[in-house]
Amino acid sequence: MKSPLPFLCFTFILTLAALANAQDDSVMSAKYREFWNADVQAQIDANIEKNRKADARFVLENAAPGTEVQVVQKTHAFRFGSNIFLFGQLDSAEKNAKYADLFGTLFNSASVAFYWKTMEPEQGKPRYEMTDRDTQEFWATVKEPWAQPHWRRPPTDPVVNFLKSRGVNIHGHAIIYGMRRWGHPEWMPEDRKAMEPLFEKRVRELAERYGNVIQEWDVVNECIDQANRGIMPDDYTYKTFAWAKKYFPENVRLSSNECDMSWGPNRRYVEIVRDLVDRGARVDLVGVQMHIFNQAHCKRIADGADSHTPAKLGAVLATLAETERPVHISEVTISAPSDDETGRQIQAIIARNLYRFFFSQPNVAGVTWWNAADGGAAPGEPSISGVLDKNMEKKPVWYALDQLINHEWRTNLTLKTDADGAIAFRGFRGKYELTWTDRDGNKQTKEVEVQ
Repeated sequence: MKSPLPFLCFTFILTLAALANAQDDSVMSAKYREFWNADVQAQIDANIEKNRKADARFVLENAAPGTEVQVVQKTHAFRFGSNIFLFGQLDSAEKNAKYADLFGTLFNSASVAFYWKTMEPEQGKPRYEMTDRDTQEFWATVKEPWAQPHWRRPPTDPVVNFLKSRGVNIHGHAIIYGMRRWGHPEWMPEDRKAMEPLFEKRVRELAERYGNVIQEWDVVNECIDQANRGIMPDDYTYKTFAWAKKYFPENVRLSSNECDMSWGPNRRYVEIVRDLVDRGARVDLVGVQMHIFNQAHCKRIADGADSHTPAKLGAVLATLAETERPVHISEVTISAPSDDETGRQIQAIIARNLYRFFFSQPNVAGVTWWNAADGGAAPGEPSISGVLDKNMEKKPVWYALDQLINHEWRTNLTLKTDADGAIAFRGFRGKYELTWTDRDGNKQTKEVEVQ
């Protein structure tokens, strides 16, 4: 096998070139470039400056005027996430380590699989902890991992504990999912009244086990098209939110998760959220998906299709603003149109523009990439939509996102204190570490937050 290093260096150089001139004629059409023209990009930059930064002033202990201070941003307030459905399920320790290393470096948030169907295949025995069938050794022996019923569904405790150790925001997905294919265990009764106490029990048990450990939950996933998704308790969306409000601590954020932005504005979703809120439900976040599943569709976008333009996506977010809740772009898929260098560059450029647009919008609180590794998607989803390839090597889209998240959107400064021993600056919202030498020659550090 050839060493991947030359290819990675070539990829990195190409990616930097694409970032320097993201409207490369050889990759993206003139019509695509017009949708994302210089005026649009300038407006995005202005909105990022306005909506993602804040002014801050901090007085430093025992600091003389003119003291040099290192200002280093450690974390973002904005959520940059991915699902973590393949945790520990790859066929080598090296691959598992590369996959896990996405979290706490590129991604500061992770959606953990809590699908009831595979989490509790046997009633009363939820899969919280590791078994022999969850080890890396087991997955190394499996020729077709996607054929295993617990593929993409690792036991929850090891994933949660890992994310805690990395200081990563944890998003539970999802407490109740109305689509029987993905949501209900096989033992679920075919009776609305009999289901209801089981639903409440599930909410209560998750709250008791994870309490303050998991910061936010998709309480109900995809509830609009219930007529085609099987029997559910009457008014189950409201009841599930009511149980979540009852059992989870107040500091845990409760979210809905629904339709695809690609479909355009969805007033029905807004009506559902407003109805829940008006009836006393606690809906802290509004999740909305954005999937470009079709490889040919991704190529059409590069060729100038108007399906994912700033104007159309802005119209969706303007409609969701009527919920008066922060928006979580909860599931993002951007499939490369092909698994060659051109296809990968198209994926990276589309992702860069979309992330810049989402980051600029005042009502967006976070963006979550859906399948971080190629080959790790569910049936019917594309196999080349990851930021890593099947060998867990970084693709151009990884470099594009890293350039934004860890470089362009980080505030790192060297400042000098004023006459009061204070520093003032405008920076991206998040947590910072300040380092200086005090009047007595002692090195000091202070953790602060720009809000």
